[in-house]
Formats: sequence, structure tokens, C-alpha cells
Amino acid sequence: MSEKVIMSAEEMRRALTRIAHEIVEKNHGCQDLMVVGIYTRGVPLARRLAASIKGIEGVEVSVGALDIGLYRDDLAYLELPPKLRSSDIPADIAGKRIVLVDDVLYTGRSTRAAMDALVDFGRPQCVQLAVLVDRGHRELPIRPDYVGKNLPTSRKEEVEVRLKEVDGSDEVVIVDWARGQAASEELRHNASSGRDDYGPGR
Repeated sequence: MSEKVIMSAEEMRRALTRIAHEIVEKNHGCQDLMVVGIYTRGVPLARRLAASIKGIEGVEVSVGALDIGLYRDDLAYLELPPKLRSSDIPADIAGKRIVLVDDVLYTGRSTRAAMDALVDFGRPQCVQLAVLVDRGHRELPIRPDYVGKNLPTSRKEEVEVRLKEVDGSDEVVIVDWARGQAASEELRHNASSGRDDYGPGR
């Protein structure tokens, strides 16, 4: 496994602060605004955005948590049922401006599931999407309104967002399993042939 840090804790903080400003600007303030995080890491990110918005506008913004487990389009193909959590939507969303928050936007299928789950709670005025990382490779016509970082990736790579609230530290990393496996195989080959990382064995 090969791992590369592409966002530090400070870079994540700046990105979330910028997104908070963009949310306030696009919505002309905080009236009828609600921030809803998608489990798991979208929830603490939503809370951070709400705290940043309060720092900007001096207004408390409602924060919700949304579970999308039963709305996934791959339930029939899973060997085990998804882990379910209780959604927590603190107020009626009818007529609200909802900002859905997730850590990584990839195929768009989680976002579609989140929108399906959300409308079970009412009919919002509009739904916007904020993500910390957009890694591309969309399979559905979904585009975020707010992005912390656009990150070109290959499908062989994984993007991991790590948060203090869940993982103990803040960082975003790219994990390349194929590269890590290739490096391990090369090391094994070098060891078996009398070589090391620096060339022929002495």
C-alpha cells in the first residue's frame, strides 16, 4: 500500500472556511438554511461548517445527520446488510435550503441515495451539495455546489478523509494499493536476487 497526504489539517480548515463563506454568499445569509451531513464523516464536517457559518454571521444554523443505508442502489448485491444509524433531522425541512455535506464525491451514487432519503423528511426549497474532495469518475449526473479540493484520481486509488472526531487526526490521503503491492513485489524480488533499494548487492 502506498499512501500520500494531499490535504493537511490546516488545508482542510481553510477549505471548510472558504466553503462556509461560499454557502453564506450563495444563500444571501442563513435564513431557512440547514446543514445535513451524510454518515459517517459528512456529519462532523457539517458541524464544522455550521460552526464556521456562525463565526461569519453570528447565527446558529441547524445541523442534521442523514443515514442512507436503506437507500443504496446496491443492496441486492451486498453479502451483508449495511450498518444502519438513526437519521437526526432537527426540524421540518419543508421550504428549507438544505446543504448536504459529504467527505468525498466519487460516482454520485451516495449523493443520489442521500437525496432520496432526505425527501422522506419533507420537500425542501432546494438542495445543495458540499464536499471536501471531488475525485471525479461520476456515474450519475451530479455536480457539487461547493468543493474543498478537486482531485484527479485513478479508479485504482482510494481517497481517505480522516477526521479528529472519527479517526483521531485531520488529513486527506490517497491510497494506491496497486503501487504499494508493486513496490512490495519489487522489494521481494530484489531481496531474492541479492539487490537492495540502491542497486546491486555488494
